[in-house]
Amino acid sequence: MNKEPVRIILSEDELPRQWYDIRSDMVNKPAPYLNPATKEPLTFEDLTAIFGEEVVRQELSFDKPYVDIPEEVMDIYKMYRATPVIRAKRLEKKLGTPAHIYFKHEGENASNSHKLNSLVPQAYYAKKQGLKGIVTETAAGNVGTATSVASAFFDLECKICMVRVSYEQKAFRREVMKLFGADVISSPSTFTEIGKKINAEFPNTPGSLGCAISEAAEIATTQDGYAYVLGSMFSAVLMHQSIIGLETKKALEKYDIKPDIIIGCASGGSNFCGLASPFIGEKIKGINDYRIIAVEPEACPSLTRGKYAYDFCDTGMICPLAKMYTLGSQFVPSPIHAGGLRYHGMSPIVSQLYEDKLIEAVAISQTSAFDAAALFAKTEGIVPAPESSHAIKVAIDEALKCKETGEEKNILFVLSGTGYFDMPAYQKYNEHRIEDYKVSDEEIERLAKSIPTVE
Repeated sequence: MNKEPVRIILSEDELPRQWYDIRSDMVNKPAPYLNPATKEPLTFEDLTAIFGEEVVRQELSFDKPYVDIPEEVMDIYKMYRATPVIRAKRLEKKLGTPAHIYFKHEGENASNSHKLNSLVPQAYYAKKQGLKGIVTETAAGNVGTATSVASAFFDLECKICMVRVSYEQKAFRREVMKLFGADVISSPSTFTEIGKKINAEFPNTPGSLGCAISEAAEIATTQDGYAYVLGSMFSAVLMHQSIIGLETKKALEKYDIKPDIIIGCASGGSNFCGLASPFIGEKIKGINDYRIIAVEPEACPSLTRGKYAYDFCDTGMICPLAKMYTLGSQFVPSPIHAGGLRYHGMSPIVSQLYEDKLIEAVAISQTSAFDAAALFAKTEGIVPAPESSHAIKVAIDEALKCKETGEEKNILFVLSGTGYFDMPAYQKYNEHRIEDYKVSDEEIERLAKSIPTVE
């Protein structure tokens, strides 16, 4: 066996040429999206009124476990992939743990996060269809940045509805989107009907992903030549992101490394399933067993405290109904800095995997996530995104358990992006002004009553 390096990087020739669709191996498939008016499963025609045609085909078809990656997409992937699997040896030493900690670093690209893995194919399919532009929503800014970069690659117009609190908190991220040619709109805005309605009802709202989704969907359906693109939730998006896990498996297998524990932050499911889905597929088929942990914030605990039911994907209740773990579409999360985890629901795939007990879930506080981020930065020299810091916190917790038991477990997590655009958050942390937020039982109960009843 070759000596294990600190950084394991696949060559260009070793890059996976297909995406993996975990739905093909799931015994219980995620429930279909429903038309909010008829409560019937959405058809191809329903979905293509909002989304691009090829993405809809991929969403509705899951009979094949592997889907070929178009050459035009591979050409762009090769600009920044493969990304490294890194052994966090300095973190291990600081913790005094016998565990081996590995992370897949997805922040080394123009968009600064894993989101580009799916926005590149979505932009490619939109261009191939003959559309003139794409539109999406963003909170942390990762989806928006990736969309702006991908639209520039394919010479498409681009509109981004950015959650108001993030629009104000993350000025640098906002300006990067504009640099790539995007029109960035603070949501809720005064440009859409749903934005005007939400502003009238909640005058000083910080906004939410659900609200921004409503606005982006309205733009997609009212402006000719536009398609809505997604950063998470859709099964097609999670399939595109499987490039993360497929690369990771191949890299680790070169050195006979088998992870015992796999960890990712989770909300819409893109980076969590991106890393975990190939491993979960093996678990379903009985090839290997793993502990797989989804981490969410206490301020938005959809998996750990939500209800598994059909609910609206957006605050304006104009988008499809999805069966998922949800806090209710009217939930307005606290202004935590992990903007990508401030969504009221969880991906239908992640929700079904959790319901089937194939994965675990844990919710952590904002301060504990930033404490983990600071330790990781000091030992590994990388400032992590606040979202990724949730996964780091649980990886540290598991490594400390190994310290107590003496077990040499292999712990793997995904660093979905770096935090260099999150300096206002880190400034607050350095000044000891980071707050913890927790949803009360009364609020959870109140919101549960707003979730529609769908048989």
